[in-house]
Amino acid sequence: MSSNRLIYLPLGGAGEIGMNCYVYGYGKPDQERLIVVDLGVTFPDMDTSPGVDLILPDIAWLEARRDRIEAIFITHAHEDHVGAVGHTWERLGAPIYARAFTANIARRKMSEHGYSDDSVTTVSKWPDTVQAGPFSVGFLPISHSIPESSALVIDSPEGRVMHTGDFKIDRTPVVGEPFDHDLWRAVSKDGVRALVCDSTNIFSPHAGRSEASVGPEIERLMREMTGMVVATTFASNIARLKTLAQAADRAGRSVCLLGRAMRRMTEAAAEVGILHDFPATISPEDALNVPRENLMLLVTGSQGERRAASAQLANGKYMGLTMKDGDTFLFSSKTIPGNERGVIRIMNQFSEMGVDIIDDSSGLYHVSGHANRPDIEEMHDIVKPQIVIPMHGEHRHLREHVKIAEGKGLAGIVAVNGMMIDLSGNAPRVAEYIDTGRTYLDGTVQYGAMDGIVRDRIRMALNGHVIITTIIDEEGEPLGDPWCEVMGLPEMGRNNAPLVDVLEQDLSQFMNRAADKTLANDDTLEKELRKIARSSAMSEIGKKPEVTVVISRLS
Repeated sequence: MSSNRLIYLPLGGAGEIGMNCYVYGYGKPDQERLIVVDLGVTFPDMDTSPGVDLILPDIAWLEARRDRIEAIFITHAHEDHVGAVGHTWERLGAPIYARAFTANIARRKMSEHGYSDDSVTTVSKWPDTVQAGPFSVGFLPISHSIPESSALVIDSPEGRVMHTGDFKIDRTPVVGEPFDHDLWRAVSKDGVRALVCDSTNIFSPHAGRSEASVGPEIERLMREMTGMVVATTFASNIARLKTLAQAADRAGRSVCLLGRAMRRMTEAAAEVGILHDFPATISPEDALNVPRENLMLLVTGSQGERRAASAQLANGKYMGLTMKDGDTFLFSSKTIPGNERGVIRIMNQFSEMGVDIIDDSSGLYHVSGHANRPDIEEMHDIVKPQIVIPMHGEHRHLREHVKIAEGKGLAGIVAVNGMMIDLSGNAPRVAEYIDTGRTYLDGTVQYGAMDGIVRDRIRMALNGHVIITTIIDEEGEPLGDPWCEVMGLPEMGRNNAPLVDVLEQDLSQFMNRAADKTLANDDTLEKELRKIARSSAMSEIGKKPEVTVVISRLS
């Protein structure tokens, strides 16, 4: 019996939606040759990661095995699959492979970090393959809400693995390749060891709708609305951008793109030759001269992002353009859980202007890019894998997916981030547990979730901050009284006295009676000053702030 094993290890994207990063390996235990599938990001929020710019997967395990990484494969160009390539590539160093549109986006990201275009290789779709150590990997076209999405056909000495990436079963996707049942059956007919499968919409009981189904409804809306129409969707959803632009054009409206991400995606799609019949667009300057009833703005910011074009319009003006009473704002998108507050804030700002808001509560103007439960079951029936491993979903999605697979007589396992699965036997089993987590990009610096920086930032935001400064002279005696600076705290306390005055008085009393031994020891003195400041603040304002103590000693 071979001592080699085939492993699957999610480092991001399993037990959560976003930050996708998966590892496959083959070889002797802890000597496997490795390939990486996707390097994505997720986005911060003010509740759990204030001030953070992006959240990346923790790749420390991979970095320690850098010499064993054969290649990195990117399934498609959504940020949660490709967004981390520029931030992490230097630590991994392996060649990156992707299809043309995804490679175009990946190169742009690599260029931002000063890396050569040669670090990304454009590959053709199946049946072409890339040899990466013991693996042969092919890009199998699959429909999704972004062009040239691909599942990966991963062949190893232990059999074939099908990694779906994000997908839906769509025969008329508008842009990109329709789902090809015959091709998928042909690729699966000789046996598939494991299907690693998207789980996002496992709780949606109805079959997914085609992207083509939203076009007529959007065109009807464009014709009926008076005033200017502004529409937002995911910038990467090239098919929806095309649908919106063509509907506006047929309704006699000029189209203006607003937002860097939207321009970047349409430029990339045009460069690789997959965007056809997109109406001519006008500049923001020219849009100012178009009658409002003959204009549609296509803008970024469907998720309430504060710096996006939709938020700027909601704040009053963007590129000289404003919204007015009688205009219409269309959200041709679904609000991702966690983004509701930002989206509702923008909706209310527009409402105060007299703008009519149309969201997707009717189901007419947006369709999901992910497979619903019937489509996932259809994927099971097409591929007929020995093992089903759910990915791209929260824990409840993964667990439900396994139940459905087992109901069909397929072996399944819930594998969350850090759980290494051995696929070598007749049934999947947990081989190891890997320490994994998140890496924060904060400005230009990356640090781990366990470093405590974000935790301290949250504590300061919740509790406020006091800086205490005291000077000790050459004799070891206090030189004057301590003084305080406060941030994020009320000016006046319960006794109608300035909070700073109360704190400084209590601290001075302590310093004047402190023993020489206490004054001589910085650690003890700092601890006592912090304790007094927090206690005094609690009495005055009902909060214990974070405290920084600065002790200066004259020599």
